[in-house]
Amino acid sequence: MKLPLMTLLVSSLAFADFTTMLNFQADFTQTIQDDHNKTLTYKGDVIATQPAYALWRYKKPVTKSVYVLRNKVVMIEPELEQAIIKTMQSSFDFFTLLKSAKKVAKNHYEAVFQNRVYTIMTQGEMITTIHYEDEFENRVTIKFANQQINKKINLDIFNPYIPKGFDIIRD
Repeated sequence: MKLPLMTLLVSSLAFADFTTMLNFQADFTQTIQDDHNKTLTYKGDVIATQPAYALWRYKKPVTKSVYVLRNKVVMIEPELEQAIIKTMQSSFDFFTLLKSAKKVAKNHYEAVFQNRVYTIMTQGEMITTIHYEDEFENRVTIKFANQQINKKINLDIFNPYIPKGFDIIRD
């Protein structure tokens, strides 16, 4: 089971007005379940800002940072002393995903983005959960806690730092 590069985020909404969100910060728990019901759980925090920047900092069970910078993803894996730099065919813009979400029921929205269906659950003004099936047919759930929306973010945080001596793998 491969960790998806899907690095997504969230918004403010009273009636799902996702259009007012400029940036998002939260703690997350991401579970990935394969077709044999094997489940992996990751924990960390995420910071994202428009137009298309995100930083997912995984803390458990492994430490890794995943930077999404428009059409480029940089994964820094300290335990492996490596950085993977991948150019994507198309960018994953979380904010576009949210703006395309349609209300299905109270606190329940769906969005179709890059041929994938995302289910977005909310509580009050916060997105609590995003569900989707990744390119490997794994069921992915991302639960958010301690959300902060539209707080000032220093954009320097989106500049990946690759320690000297790390192997750099370009994909």
